[in-house]
Amino acid sequence: MLTRAGFERFVSSLPAVEIVHQWGDASVAKVGGKIFALLSGWSTGGDVGLSFKCSDMSFDLLPDLDGVRPAPYLARAKWVQIIAGSALGEDELRNYVREAHRLVASKLPKRQREALGLGPIAAAPQTP
Repeated sequence: MLTRAGFERFVSSLPAVEIVHQWGDASVAKVGGKIFALLSGWSTGGDVGLSFKCSDMSFDLLPDLDGVRPAPYLARAKWVQIIAGSALGEDELRNYVREAHRLVASKLPKRQREALGLGPIAAAPQTP
């Protein structure tokens, strides 16, 4: 998922997602106009990094893993950045991005969620 094609293919499979290219050609995934994940070369030394919104617990725990750090420019909003060679596997990355989508979508107004076909969004168990 650390390629543009892989990232965009996966996030496009999630409900009501829009992908835009902005900020130096980063691939930015949005739900209801709100960003939940992005793939960019920000502060990565030339590699791409996958950044996403995460729960408070995940934000506290993930940066202890190799290849994971608070996301540049977004850490104050509980975002992390994953770089190539991280300790997280493909399935784990997909689960964290799904959870990022759910976290951001759950904060949208009910009327907007319904208009996007998202309906009620149940709370997910905390994923460390």
